[in-house]
Amino acid sequence: MDTINWGMIGCGSVTEIKSGPAFNKVDHSMLMAVMGRDSAKAAAYAARHEVPHWYDNAADLVNDPRINAIYVATPPDSHLEYARMAMLAGKPVYVEKPMARNAAECETMNTISRETGVPLFVAYYRRALPYFVKIRDLIHEGAIGDIRSVEVRLHKLPHPDETRGNTPLPWRVIPEIAGGGHFHDLAAHQLDFLEFALGPIRHATGFARNQAGLYPADDCVVASLEFESGALGSGNWCFTAPIVPEIDEAWIIGSHGRIGFSFFKGHTITVERSTEYEVYNCPYPPHVQQPLIDLIVRSLRGGTSSPSTGLTGARASIWMDRITART
Repeated sequence: MDTINWGMIGCGSVTEIKSGPAFNKVDHSMLMAVMGRDSAKAAAYAARHEVPHWYDNAADLVNDPRINAIYVATPPDSHLEYARMAMLAGKPVYVEKPMARNAAECETMNTISRETGVPLFVAYYRRALPYFVKIRDLIHEGAIGDIRSVEVRLHKLPHPDETRGNTPLPWRVIPEIAGGGHFHDLAAHQLDFLEFALGPIRHATGFARNQAGLYPADDCVVASLEFESGALGSGNWCFTAPIVPEIDEAWIIGSHGRIGFSFFKGHTITVERSTEYEVYNCPYPPHVQQPLIDLIVRSLRGGTSSPSTGLTGARASIWMDRITART
């Protein structure tokens, strides 16, 4: 492929800034068409972002001969359906995270990719963001010595749409659509990055409960992790926290110090040792998926490989299923 002409299935909020505009800012890449089931919204998105074509049917977009790669930006319940459709049509797929509702669906997607020979990528874009690449580099350079453990805490207030009894619930807290709740939406990024930075997880266990009763999904999760390196990890997620400020912090502890950072807020990395304290500031780019999209385009054109594939992306779903006692 010379130019990657993307067709985007779904035109929700994630595509407005994080991903959609990035396809046209990467060399040899163009967002050729967008599809939404609501034709008015699809047409409006295309006009707003200067996308040449729009559809209200996914099959029509996938079968457009001008399109040679597909971005699936829908809720997780349709990821497998659309990824299968695209790969059977011979078109590489870039799918939003979490990769699917569960590990079994991820395995099916990877099987189709393997059998068709069509590449499959997942939008775990922290694997390419300078902020998170810097954290990984610090670890691999031995900035804090041998890694002993990692601690992750994420406590968030309920969203107003989750506390109004007469308001339709957001899809992210409906397990039949999302695969779980906020844990599956947000911890997916965290677990994927921890494997990227620290190496494979060997074992994970945990407890997941719905304590507040605001929606069907789990709202409180705790986890224990063991990495193949021997490092240990723990996580605590509460999505019905009672007060502000909300908590979003992670610490990687080594034999000679520790690294502190945030997964979703702030751009500061701290490195603490017994006699030293360093601070790194790595702001996000305007379109956070652009660095990963650039690497995917390069990969499709025969260059640098992508750090996030269907095989790496499926692992976060494996561990989320284990932590929430699904397997």
